[in-house]
Amino acid sequence: MNKAQLVEAIADKVGGRQDAADAVDAVLDAIVRAVVAGDRVSVTGFGSFEKVERPARYARNPQTGERVRVKKTSVPRFRAGQGFKDLVSGAKKLPRGGEVSVKKAPKGSLTGGAATTARTTTKKAAAKKATAAKKATAKKATAAKKTAAKKATTAKKTAAKKTTAKKATAKKAAAKKAPAKKATAKKAPAKRATRKRAAAR
Repeated sequence: MNKAQLVEAIADKVGGRQDAADAVDAVLDAIVRAVVAGDRVSVTGFGSFEKVERPARYARNPQTGERVRVKKTSVPRFRAGQGFKDLVSGAKKLPRGGEVSVKKAPKGSLTGGAATTARTTTKKAAAKKATAAKKATAKKATAAKKTAAKKATTAKKTAAKKTTAKKATAKKAAAKKAPAKKATAKKAPAKRATRKRAAAR
């Protein structure tokens, strides 16, 4: 179906061929302008149009097989909505007469009813609990590691202080003993001199 055929298809519903052509042109123009500006155009149940950035890359020329560098560029992308996908895949049937509804499907209509929805909700809740439990365990493990590291650091500091104190005590003791020996050595000659004087008398 091309644009002219699209206009013909909706002419009866809009009220004339010219009105249909104007409507199609207005819709397409609005979508193109929004996407070019970087906005996302989303029609619930039908799909969304958006601008996507493609990074620079290397491609191959199919005729020569030569490797060619392709510059960074922006391209439009259309993603079909769930309602549209279901109609195309056959999960939902097209109505024989009247307009196709591309509105958002009610909850549970595409997933198999309330039972499936309940199962999905239960699974989500279980996943949230598991994630919360993992986070709590990770926090506890981190706290335990920090506590152990602090204890180890404190123990090292205490050991270092004790070693320093022992060294200082040993130095003081050695310093006290050394002068005592010197004093003893000095006193000995004095005693000898006294004995010599006594013998001389």
